[in-house]
Amino acid sequence: MKGDLHSKTTLKRLEQYRDRWTSFGASTGLIAAADKLSLADLRRYEIFDDYDDAFLERISPDLSVARWSAGSVLFEEGSYIDLAFFIVSGEVEVFVRGLSDERAEPLPIFDLSRTALAAPVARPSATATAPLPSHVLGPGIDGSREITFLATMDFDLPAGSGARLGSGEILGEIGAMSGWPQSVTARTVTDCEVVQVRLPALRLMKRKSKGLRERLDRLYRQRSLAAQLKSTPLFRDCSGMFIEGLKATVELISLDPDEVLVRQGEPVDALYLVRSGFVKLAQHFGEGEIVVSYLSKGMTLGEAELMIDELSGWETTATSVEYAELVKLPGQAFAQLLRAYPEVEEGLWRTAADRIREAGFAKRNIAHSEFTQVALDAGLVQGSSMLVIDLESCTRCDDCVRACAATHDGRPRFVREGDKYKSLLIAKSCYHCRDPVCLVGCPTGAIHRAGVGDVVEIEDGVCIGCSTCANNCPYDAIVMHDTGQQWPGDMIPLGLRGKDRKVASKCDLCHDTGHGPACVSNCPQGCAFRVGSVDEFQKLLEGKE
Repeated sequence: MKGDLHSKTTLKRLEQYRDRWTSFGASTGLIAAADKLSLADLRRYEIFDDYDDAFLERISPDLSVARWSAGSVLFEEGSYIDLAFFIVSGEVEVFVRGLSDERAEPLPIFDLSRTALAAPVARPSATATAPLPSHVLGPGIDGSREITFLATMDFDLPAGSGARLGSGEILGEIGAMSGWPQSVTARTVTDCEVVQVRLPALRLMKRKSKGLRERLDRLYRQRSLAAQLKSTPLFRDCSGMFIEGLKATVELISLDPDEVLVRQGEPVDALYLVRSGFVKLAQHFGEGEIVVSYLSKGMTLGEAELMIDELSGWETTATSVEYAELVKLPGQAFAQLLRAYPEVEEGLWRTAADRIREAGFAKRNIAHSEFTQVALDAGLVQGSSMLVIDLESCTRCDDCVRACAATHDGRPRFVREGDKYKSLLIAKSCYHCRDPVCLVGCPTGAIHRAGVGDVVEIEDGVCIGCSTCANNCPYDAIVMHDTGQQWPGDMIPLGLRGKDRKVASKCDLCHDTGHGPACVSNCPQGCAFRVGSVDEFQKLLEGKE
């Protein structure tokens, strides 16, 4: 039975992988993409030298080999990707196009309400995606014949500059591991053959091979570390020279789900900076422990322990919620930071005080600790706009769903069901996540940030109904709709020809209507709410109680 399940899972992953890469079509410059590779095939590439046959068989569904023609635009700045690329032969040019003021380089979106360090930072208006020149692939949903393809890279390059990469180089791995929006465009200078490694395989390969781990860490230091440190709240005011000096001292930490980073009571020797994912903080309480807080992108751990002499060890046990990436700053480097930038110390003291108050509050209010655990489990910590319905006031009239459908050409963008916490329903409506995994892997760029803050939307006209975004969404907030049409006989990719035409659908906050979310404004009982953070959810709950 177990073998049958494994076989079915493998076949499903292969089908999704083929769908993704065949979506590119001939006009993109993709000459060929191999199916599942045999062990003999994989042994041809030196990147797999450190692994045994059993391991390679395990990761093979997430590996492919592709050939691209010269002059093909491979990756585009500003979007997300779940792939690393190993150049087998040929040459790839990476460069920064130079964005206008309206299209400023996208920065990671931090939860500014949760760290004193980030308070003065202006939140980016959007994490925009830059379209490539369009490729004619057959009619889109809206009747047009253009579909735009997007992808990403990981380099810190000044506008207008570039670099060339050749055989043996790896690219794309930084964005894949950290989930940060990328900053450069890549184009083949010659015909190229590349091994493509999806994120699940990349994580396993990095953990199993010390050589690959050191190689990827070295590339991260060279290509992106300085830029990513500079964009975080802690280091935003530091000079380029100071950050360059940190590059040789910091350590990069990758955590699997539920992996312990530090334990309460153990000695403290470093400050940790979260660059992706979430970290749960818990303290001893009675014979067990309670959750006192959590860390998200851009936040730090260890400032209180390093700055308060009376604290001899870690005050909390820190555990990753899902996959998380962190930067470890040794205690000596932390002391240098405070000496060079005393204004940073003030923000760190505020952060330390907030952390201590949070822990005290959690111990006095066990319900708050329980809610924090629920928020982490349900993904509420990711959301920037969540639809919450008060079930005590709701009459189940479904006016919210009908209003949504009326606003979106008869197609509702959510369903009135989902997880419940006490008397509140967390509807299956897009959370508009701060790190939206639904954006990763879309072959056409149909799903993207809309250019109005955190809103994530799908453009029907470029969606090919491949279901990648729906499969990626952890919260079942994206559904596939049948348009009642079929793809025409000249459609590219070829696999779509004659098939039912589907389109992905999700909440877009009615951002282009001028009246705000219809689900909220049309609720006759006033029991539908949009909450922008875990704190707002908590306040809504407290208001009811």
